Amino acid sequence: MEALFILVALLALLVLRTPVAFALGGLGIILLALKGLPMVGVPTRLHGAMDSFELLAVPMFLLMSNVLLRGGVGKDLFAGVQSWVGHFPGGLGVATILSCTLFSAISGSSVATAATIGTIAIPEMIQRGYDRRFVFGMLAAGGTLGILIPPSIPLIIYGIVSESSIKTLFLAGVAPGLFLAVAFIIYGVLFARFSSQYQAMPKVGWPERLQASLKALPTVLLAVCIIGSIYAGIATPSESAGLGFVLALLMTFAMGRMNWALLKESVEHTLKTTVMVMLIVAGAKVFSYAITLYMLPQTISMLLTQHISTPGLFILAVGLVLFLIGFFLESLSMLLIMVPVLLPAVLNMGIDPIWFGIFFVILIETALITPPVGMNLFIIQGVAKASLQDVSKGALPFAVIMIVTAVLLWFWPDLALYVPYHLAR
Repeated sequence: MEALFILVALLALLVLRTPVAFALGGLGIILLALKGLPMVGVPTRLHGAMDSFELLAVPMFLLMSNVLLRGGVGKDLFAGVQSWVGHFPGGLGVATILSCTLFSAISGSSVATAATIGTIAIPEMIQRGYDRRFVFGMLAAGGTLGILIPPSIPLIIYGIVSESSIKTLFLAGVAPGLFLAVAFIIYGVLFARFSSQYQAMPKVGWPERLQASLKALPTVLLAVCIIGSIYAGIATPSESAGLGFVLALLMTFAMGRMNWALLKESVEHTLKTTVMVMLIVAGAKVFSYAITLYMLPQTISMLLTQHISTPGLFILAVGLVLFLIGFFLESLSMLLIMVPVLLPAVLNMGIDPIWFGIFFVILIETALITPPVGMNLFIIQGVAKASLQDVSKGALPFAVIMIVTAVLLWFWPDLALYVPYHLAR
């Protein structure tokens, strides 16, 4: 009964549009006060939420992403990829997804990926006669790759909350991320082939292709440095994020695309986002402390394991719950609210927490492109000056692809686990 009261109270606060951080933290303090439970753990939890070296990667990746966004490197990246594949059927769509994939390997942010590539690709694709809804959906979905292909901010947060290895999570995200990118490309090519509403691009000559590739090369090398330093064991994710920011800053200044005004704007935007993230993390820590004392995770875990006998049914139930919650909560809130509640049951069921993290993030990706609060839908709506209805309808086929991938992940767990547990050893 207490568990139901807590969940209803939290849902009511969120429906009333209470900021997530204050809904979590405030409800946690109220729950402690109602039972006269010790408050001494609250300051410790708040300090513990902030005192994390791994969490330092979040503002550094955000800062690097903002510098790249304002430095306009996405334009060079898209032009370089387009010079190689633009003349194929659906080539602009292929170039869009490949550019999103490459930029995801730098930024770790779905919002930055959608905004950067969307600003360049949307006008180009619409000018070439592509269906508007298809274009909007492809960019919204392509942006979600930013939270699965490492470095991924949600995977960092999941690793901290679940006490899992962030490096292992990054390795586990590679194959599913590339699989989704290929699935998006196949759908884009098929859509273009069966639709005559686009103009094929002329094949680019080798001199132009070489020039475009050289301009995109610094961005590709930046991605290699970031990911390579983590996988080679040279740097932690936090150190790699700091390295990435420094390299991004040097690169954009050397290109003449960065100045102090743009850098100040990047820092201010990063500061606002970081404060929001840290407040949510702190609020989630307090809420987690309260529900642990209320035995809520243990109760839910016991109920799930008693009434759901197999891991397959458990994952199906969790998937449906997360899919429904994704209509109302943004990705970070989903992670910080649901992982502490579900993780004990996940471990009791014998499900690999690394696998579950990738499964969880794929469903978060789906939530990013499903209304009414899909963040990437709003990003593309703002970039394209389009209606939310058009963007949502265009994103629907891509959301179906993501759900199918989540189902496939259950039947083929090595899609996520082969790289970290076999190939990387």
